[in-house]
Amino acid sequence: MVTAAAVRLAFEQAGLRNTRPRRLIAEQLAELATDGQNFSSDDLWRTLQSVDPGLGRATVFRAVDILLARGVLDRVDFADNTHRYRVCGAEHHHHLTCTQCHRVVEVEACLPGDAFSSIANQTGFDLEGHSIELFGRCHDCKETAASA
Repeated sequence: MVTAAAVRLAFEQAGLRNTRPRRLIAEQLAELATDGQNFSSDDLWRTLQSVDPGLGRATVFRAVDILLARGVLDRVDFADNTHRYRVCGAEHHHHLTCTQCHRVVEVEACLPGDAFSSIANQTGFDLEGHSIELFGRCHDCKETAASA
């Protein structure tokens, strides 16, 4: 579980001072992590505006970019070409998203290591990472469609 202290540490490791706006961002992200909620940068900014109306939109958007680069946040892409963010732990995983309601489920399934080796050998690339996007219809949306 990602805590406010872990988010503040990520800011510190990025060379950023421990300012009030960053503390507010860290606290809100820790709450979102506990609830397992997805959010957009704009959602985060609007929520924080209720606590600190002077908090700049650019401050929040930059913080999201920094935390994404540091691995504190994951960007979750949806089949309709939209995206949201999610506070995830450091363990390797992928996301399965519902094409209807945008529900997100973290899955630990991944391709076997020899598949990546084969891809690297075939292409001549030194692979540095990967992202697997999984889309489908969740149980609730399947049930709703079946009863309609």
